[in-house]
Amino acid sequence: MEKLSIVIITYNEEKNIEACLKSVMGVADEIVVLDSFSSDNTKQVCEKYNVRFYEHKFDGHIQQKNRALLYANYDYVLSLDADERLTEDLRTLIKIEKQNFKHDAYYFNRLNYYCTKFIKYSGWYPDRKLRLWNKNKGKWGGTNPHDKVIMNDKNAKIKYLKADLLHYTYYSIKQHIEQINKFTEIGAYEANKKGKKSNIIIIIIKSIWKFIRNYILKLGFLDGYYGFVVCSLTAQETFIKYVKLREFNKENNNKLMDNE
Repeated sequence: MEKLSIVIITYNEEKNIEACLKSVMGVADEIVVLDSFSSDNTKQVCEKYNVRFYEHKFDGHIQQKNRALLYANYDYVLSLDADERLTEDLRTLIKIEKQNFKHDAYYFNRLNYYCTKFIKYSGWYPDRKLRLWNKNKGKWGGTNPHDKVIMNDKNAKIKYLKADLLHYTYYSIKQHIEQINKFTEIGAYEANKKGKKSNIIIIIIKSIWKFIRNYILKLGFLDGYYGFVVCSLTAQETFIKYVKLREFNKENNNKLMDNE
């Protein structure tokens, strides 16, 4: 049986972290938690589960998740967020793979829980995530806050595990809206750094298309009331991100004019 490190980053996750830790018992050979100096009882909860607990100032999702990998003792890591939990089916499949890891990485579907129900359409499922891999052959990349694992070798051997990872996203619509404001600020800032542009046409087309794609083409209407809410707020998130990006673009232009 090969060894597996579970790696989790946290910040004020006392509401979620215990269920996450319980879900990996029997799969984890060690659990590493890298916290961003939580002000709640996250650390106290972790201490009940023989977790190796570290702290570091948060400087970005990608940066923090890659930093957490450095604390893992074993080559194979399973990286989770505190609001995620393994299903019994996924636990079983991971145990089977642990007998002799034959692939460089593994991915599976993530099923998102929103307010009071699991969202099975709306562009949220199947939400495929590569989260189990040999840390020597890949690392976190992408664009904050939408990070993803990128393998070093394009020919890496990757296997799909047919089971779900549960993701408990938002317990209220208010919480979702607050997160949208936070994530759009980060996303627009990162996009502006990369030289991406926004204008009124882009803002209109991208936000309208996002709703049409998720609610109609991705069958969001089958998720009922919360499907409509999810699709509407996802479109609003796109709208706000590109509005903020336009403002960042204007700030850049003003700075260039001031320097001339």
